[in-house]
Amino acid sequence: MTVAQKPKPLAGWRVLVPRGGRWGDTVAATLRGYGAVPVIAPLINFASTDDAQTLANAFYELQDGQFDWLVVTSATTVDVLAGQSVSVPPETKIAAVGETTAAALAVAGYRVEFIPEGDNSARGLLKEWPIGEISGRVLIPQSDIAEPSLVSGLAELGLDVQFVSAYRTVGVPIAEHVASDVASGRIGAVLVTSGSVARQVAEQLAPLPEGTIVACIGPRTAFDARAAGLTVDVIAESRSADALVDALVEYVVNGSAAASGESS
Repeated sequence: MTVAQKPKPLAGWRVLVPRGGRWGDTVAATLRGYGAVPVIAPLINFASTDDAQTLANAFYELQDGQFDWLVVTSATTVDVLAGQSVSVPPETKIAAVGETTAAALAVAGYRVEFIPEGDNSARGLLKEWPIGEISGRVLIPQSDIAEPSLVSGLAELGLDVQFVSAYRTVGVPIAEHVASDVASGRIGAVLVTSGSVARQVAEQLAPLPEGTIVACIGPRTAFDARAAGLTVDVIAESRSADALVDALVEYVVNGSAAASGESS
């Protein structure tokens, strides 16, 4: 006697994954495990900074031991550090904004001193910053369009903070057939992984059809998505790929928008 298999929770859903590379492949595999059809369509990419000399000077000072802390907020910054063979002296402590960034640092051979335990975001990093570390110089290499809240927040704690543009975040035109699938409602859910992605979704794909689910990776990204004019349906509690997919699955299982994923 054959026992009927229970349908997977995202069966019949097509989900837009807005980043490529290892992250996109991992998320796509997770989505397939739940029965979804992932559509990988990178909406942003990263390019070299327009001010290479300032970045080179900052990295020289970093390697010379002139900074007490290096704060890293993305895996892309790790790529820049590794790509330029930056060596961080042992007396300089490294803070990572979350587990994903910390893992990228570890793979690249950098030792992480501090990761916020609760909220994996700039807000969480500020809230949990070590009480005994409120003086000294801090280097923060980030995207050219990074929010200034982390820099200003650490400065308010009493630290001497230097921001430097490590790379540029640029929009990527979405393929015509993907945009058409979104517009027709054939793609039932859109994952939003950053404010930059949210702005590209709004610029290239809005207005989204009624019933299209917008799932954001954490409260800060949800805030940025709403600021860009998007209606947010799902917010992952933490800034991880697994949490984002899990939140989407929970939303669908609860039946809040079952009808939006019927087309395939």
